[in-house]
Amino acid sequence: MAGGVVHVARDGGVARVTLDRAPLNLFEPGLIATLRDTIRQLGADRDVRVIVLTGAGRAFQAGMDVAVLRGLDVATAKALITSLQSAIGAVHDAPVPVIARINGAALGAGFELAIACDLRIAVSGAPLGLPEVQVGVPSVIEAALLPGAIGPARAAELLFTGDAVTAEVAAGWGLVNRVVPPAELDAAVDRVVARILAAAPGAIRLQKELVIRWRETDLRTAVQYGINAFAASYASDEAREGADAFLGKREPAWRRAR
Repeated sequence: MAGGVVHVARDGGVARVTLDRAPLNLFEPGLIATLRDTIRQLGADRDVRVIVLTGAGRAFQAGMDVAVLRGLDVATAKALITSLQSAIGAVHDAPVPVIARINGAALGAGFELAIACDLRIAVSGAPLGLPEVQVGVPSVIEAALLPGAIGPARAAELLFTGDAVTAEVAAGWGLVNRVVPPAELDAAVDRVVARILAAAPGAIRLQKELVIRWRETDLRTAVQYGINAFAASYASDEAREGADAFLGKREPAWRRAR
């Protein structure tokens, strides 16, 4: 499914995706295309129930390779950022939850990649930020989510200064779910993964679809989407099995998501 700069390890319904371009997993056209194709293929696999995205070594993903940026003109810059949006958009639009396992720096496009994930679990002290203005370009793509996520004032400071904050600060802003010591990162991720796997596969996919729609529409329309999704959940046997298991004081026996 992937190779070279992106590795995938499958364990039941869990797909663990690792960016591996030492030392900082910097984006360049090959890594961008491989990440996009990998996430799309995983999303099309109905056996995948959760994706964990991380980086090899000491960084989650530290942004774009500046050597690539240096050689761009207007046309090639638009082509590059369009391809990056396609890759990060594939993460944002994945039909199952995506967890960012932030093992180190998440900067620039790497921060945007983390924002595109549904949950973020980070090691203590990991720097997160958008330094693009310091190298002559604006922050784009998922940076558009920042004002709604952390408020306009905090977003403006990150965007205009290019300064990074620690994972602890980001957690205080509600941008990171958990901050743990490095030795506890895998256990913290696995606990969240286990809770997702314990839920109904079809319901999780419906919930993820709603999360995406809620970000992109007005409140009245978002509520209507929810009503439709609730009704759609009864097209499978999950709702009945969930109720029967609860009333029978047993664990539910979920089937493969259709």
